[in-house]
Amino acid sequence: MEFLSSVLLLCISLSIISLYLLLRTSRHRNLRLPPGNLGLPFIGETLQLISAYKTENPEPFIDERVNRFGPIFTTHVFGEPTVFSSDPETNRFILQNEGKLFECSYPSSISNLLGKHSLLLMKGNLHKRMHSLTMSFANSSIIRDHLLDDIDRLIRLNLESWTDRVLLMEEAKKITFELAVKQLMSFDPGEWTESLRKEYVLLIEGFFTVPLPLFSTTYRRAIKARTKVAEALGLIVKQRRKESEEGDGKKDMLAALLAGDDGFSDEQIVDFLLALLVAGYETTSTIMTLAVKFLTETPLALDQLKEEHDQIRAEKKDSLEVLEWNDYKSMPFTQCVVNETLRLANIISGVFRRAMTDIHIKGYTIPKGWKVFASFRAVHLDHEHFKDARTFNPWRWQNNSGGTTNVFTPFGGGPRLCPGYELARVELSVFLHRLVTQFSWVPAEEDKLVFFPTTRTQKRYPINVKRRTMYGEAM
Repeated sequence: MEFLSSVLLLCISLSIISLYLLLRTSRHRNLRLPPGNLGLPFIGETLQLISAYKTENPEPFIDERVNRFGPIFTTHVFGEPTVFSSDPETNRFILQNEGKLFECSYPSSISNLLGKHSLLLMKGNLHKRMHSLTMSFANSSIIRDHLLDDIDRLIRLNLESWTDRVLLMEEAKKITFELAVKQLMSFDPGEWTESLRKEYVLLIEGFFTVPLPLFSTTYRRAIKARTKVAEALGLIVKQRRKESEEGDGKKDMLAALLAGDDGFSDEQIVDFLLALLVAGYETTSTIMTLAVKFLTETPLALDQLKEEHDQIRAEKKDSLEVLEWNDYKSMPFTQCVVNETLRLANIISGVFRRAMTDIHIKGYTIPKGWKVFASFRAVHLDHEHFKDARTFNPWRWQNNSGGTTNVFTPFGGGPRLCPGYELARVELSVFLHRLVTQFSWVPAEEDKLVFFPTTRTQKRYPINVKRRTMYGEAM
């Protein structure tokens, strides 16, 4: 009897699903969807996307579909029908209509690990307030007056330990994590920060896995790591809340959250800090590593960068004298290198959004509830927008030549423009200054660039380093 009941329940469920799919398909036939291919049932084209992004050259996934269907096409990835856009005008429309026509939407594996109160997942007025607060702690004046000294000091401190062979991506991650912890919670490097960073490594590995602990050991480890990180941050929040009530406060992001009129709970603050640490740690460290990789492969650019920074160093009394804001503002070629690294590396390859209503654009209709992916990468690597788009050429940014800035969106745009965009540029510029004035290097072995689950090098970019003197190489 129990077996028959189970069979009956299964038949009813399948009938309901079939009816739903039939009605949805019928409705979509009446809409002019962007052309494309939904691929296999349930799986769609997810496997093709992942296999492309696990190589050095993921472009064919988009290139082939753009050539066949045009810059806006339909596919089916990560369990949902998705409209891909490689059209800059459409991408701007998506970014600018955040909260009006589109809402933020990410895979559950990411949202579960970051927490519902992370800035990435916040919506409406709460997101506006928290985004504004974050921007206020990462604007030019704050960086100049309060953060630059710590950035320079912590980078120098890390580089002092470098000898012989270095795993550059690993070292860059240590630097950016320590900077983020200092800026958010006023902690200097130590056993606590390093222990926290190791848990973050496990947490981030779970972002692009199947969000089922029973089937994915990576996701299971990530959930455990997330719990440990949340517990560690929760203890700090409780301690700082008590200190704040006693009038012994610090001037950092955590202090601003505790002092806010909104009365944020400990859970909200923990989620918020946890996500900001991910953002500051993962993306900037990758940019640092790839800037060095691209420069190493482009000797003329590296020589010009060294010349710019040697001139700044020559005006200092000694190599340990701190960098000042005027020094940062006198790095024009460095900014060209930063822009070109951001364009070519595409650390943020694009953003997912969900249509809040049927949306009519470019002669097509994006149905309500469908995912949309605005691809920054496809635009940045399009030869129509950037000459020899897949070649590292920092000189293209001199004097804003080529009129490319209107399609350059490495930090997103609209209401969700990355609030740390200026801070990331400063950290990378200071890192490059200290690196090229203190070291020469060569790759220790061949290393390849891959883009899934995140942009990185396969072997963490090992290099052999040698200390420089002011007049050449150390003996």
